[in-house]
Amino acid sequence: MLNLILFGPPGAGKGTQSEKLIGAYGLKHISTGDLLRAERKAGTELGLQADAYISKGELVPDEVVVGMVRNFMKENADANGFIFDGFPRTTPQAESLDGLLSEFDTKIHLVLGLEVEEDELVKRLLLRGQSSGRVDDQDESTIRNRFREYQNKTLPLQSYYEKSGTYKGVQGMGEIEDIFAALCAHVNEL
Repeated sequence: MLNLILFGPPGAGKGTQSEKLIGAYGLKHISTGDLLRAERKAGTELGLQADAYISKGELVPDEVVVGMVRNFMKENADANGFIFDGFPRTTPQAESLDGLLSEFDTKIHLVLGLEVEEDELVKRLLLRGQSSGRVDDQDESTIRNRFREYQNKTLPLQSYYEKSGTYKGVQGMGEIEDIFAALCAHVNEL
């Protein structure tokens, strides 16, 4: 089983590269946002727990999110592996994920970090905002604030995964196929 985390700031190309990695390695995509919506729609116990927090405008606790990831992994126990999207975002979440994966006798094998300069991210997101209509991608100050949030809350995960030897940085600027080839080179080293 191959387990990857694709890591990087908003606009780094995680969605594009995730799809390419899923296709190349036959991985299952774990998007915590998608899981949350599915569990809520299905009215599961975890979905109802999540609703209780969301209805108050609060963040869903890590243990609820981890429970949803656990359920998804159980349902897809025959998968070649998983690519994690949007999780973990903090060191406590990474520690929870490590504990969860140990229940399945596996681990995170590789954390691929897409490294892109802030001005390039702003340019990409503003272009995406024009084509997608996403409001959060249409205002430069909002975009720069999201980047600061990423730097303050999520970027510290890089050192967590560097300590375990699983983090590999990849230049996220350039042609999509060149970036994909660089990501695959790291995966193929495993």
